[in-house]
Amino acid sequence: MGEAPPQPLLQASPLARIALLAYLFLIVYASWFPFTGWRDVGLAPFEYLWAPMPKYWTKFDALINIGGYIPLGMLIVYALHPRFRKAGAVALAIAAGSLLSGTMEAVQQYLPSRVASMLDFYTNLGGICIGALLAVWSAAALLERGRLRLLRQRWFQTEASGGLILLALWPLAQIFPQGYLFGHGQIVPILSDWISALLSDWLAAPVRLATLLGLDPEPSLEQYWLLETLITASGLCGAVLLLHCLLRKAAPKVALTLALIGAALATKSLAYALLFAPENAFAWLTAGARGGLLVAALMLSGLIYAQPAIQRRLALLMLTVGLLAVNSVPANPYFVATLQAWVQGKFLNFNGAAHFLSLLWPFLTLWFLLRALQRARHQRRQPLQKM
Repeated sequence: MGEAPPQPLLQASPLARIALLAYLFLIVYASWFPFTGWRDVGLAPFEYLWAPMPKYWTKFDALINIGGYIPLGMLIVYALHPRFRKAGAVALAIAAGSLLSGTMEAVQQYLPSRVASMLDFYTNLGGICIGALLAVWSAAALLERGRLRLLRQRWFQTEASGGLILLALWPLAQIFPQGYLFGHGQIVPILSDWISALLSDWLAAPVRLATLLGLDPEPSLEQYWLLETLITASGLCGAVLLLHCLLRKAAPKVALTLALIGAALATKSLAYALLFAPENAFAWLTAGARGGLLVAALMLSGLIYAQPAIQRRLALLMLTVGLLAVNSVPANPYFVATLQAWVQGKFLNFNGAAHFLSLLWPFLTLWFLLRALQRARHQRRQPLQKM
């Protein structure tokens, strides 16, 4: 009798480990937002563990804490697979999650806008346990023999893990309200005081020039419309081209494109309905946003069939243009008026993570694309060096 064929060697999932790292950043940001007003009230960092349960709490807050830590428990187990599995993976996930949650609550003792609570710690721990158990139940199907793994290998390039994480985060980046559709990375308002002090003369030059020419430095309604068209088209083209430079020839390009765009717009509508009111679910669909969507559709109708190397460069260009545009225009007064109706309330913690993701996403994507270009250039040089 012949010997049984050797079992395939199980490998760790780079996608799970990158996703875990990204999610850790989101938890830290959401837990310590808004990062201001640090003070010492004389309590030990872990004093909350022995304090009585809070008298006033809501089911919404408890569910948010549980739901926010379920993905963490799942990602820890997936990142440990296959080195640690089943009970060992669950134990490590609970230990690591407990340490993280306890540290987040301890640091909140020094933030005036946050309250460290044993209830938060327990609900976070509950989310970790649920996520770890779900991951153990699904790890073999997803990471070893699942259909998702086969589709990943058939549709996406081998080194697409980092890009897939960015694409998964892009719809989530739409949650935070933005002055312009897909206008991520708007850091100038946050750094305005520092920039004004450092580059006051340089920043004032365009205003003086516009005044001398008899132009109004404040954009008109029509100019805001054109700017939003540019920002929307650039942001959408950059995200879709990022997707396509990761695809293999056998992938259903049109279907994946529509799924990505549909997920982003559905998330945007749901966020507006929750943050403002259900009747404002499509308030983001302004004239400029509609124009940008139309321009992007015309551009992408041909660009999705270009070579991956060209798509990579064009994605880099589009995202750079969008970043420059969104950081070069003043705050949209029409959008500022809309934000006045937003009462953050119990969304404060979640808002911090969403804002952080909206700011960081284009910069992470540019870094990923630049790394990919550098790697492709290095691969082209290798055959020449061997000659």
